[in-house]
Amino acid sequence: MKLSSKAENILSRIDNKTKLGDLRTMAKDIKKDHDLAMELWSTGEFLPRQLAILIMDNKVLLQDVIDKLGKDMQAHSFDERNQLMDWLMANQLTKDKKTIALIGSWENSPFPLQRRVFWYYQGRLRWVGQAPPDNTANLLSAIEAHIMKEEPEVQWAMNFTTGWIGVYDEQYRTRCISLGEKTGLYKDEMVSKGCTPSYLPEFIAIEVDKRKK
Repeated sequence: MKLSSKAENILSRIDNKTKLGDLRTMAKDIKKDHDLAMELWSTGEFLPRQLAILIMDNKVLLQDVIDKLGKDMQAHSFDERNQLMDWLMANQLTKDKKTIALIGSWENSPFPLQRRVFWYYQGRLRWVGQAPPDNTANLLSAIEAHIMKEEPEVQWAMNFTTGWIGVYDEQYRTRCISLGEKTGLYKDEMVSKGCTPSYLPEFIAIEVDKRKK
């Protein structure tokens, strides 16, 4: 894609010292501009794509458009593509009832990044204190059946959701802890000081204790 002078000007302001806060400031100045977002996206570069996500118009994020964005993300490294999809979820997909409904249809999507969003969103509902839908028992059954067969990026989101269910829903806490013990996922994970480990027995114990204080 031949870039407009506006896109070229913006790209000249992005380098390896650019931070997320800088991108947010730029997006605030630009406001919504889907055509410009697609120009920035066409570069294939990580930071311009993060900025592109911020200025997209979520009204045009139909399933086929999201499929295309997800396929493009696969060209990035494991961490970058997960960050891009999580960024898309947080800044666009959760902002409109239409795209929230799409998220709810992705449990069995053929695209791992969409399955990741399905599970991450379920955990996020609980994490931010919203009253979650009455689907916890079904979610746990699906996690127990499939987590060890899932792609790593989806596995993490399933584990994340299990963790927050265990923290906020006492009736399922023992079941969530047992799942972590059985799978052993993230048991040997090293985390920075002050960060909560992802290993479910530790995660749930630490987060529950925080809420008792």
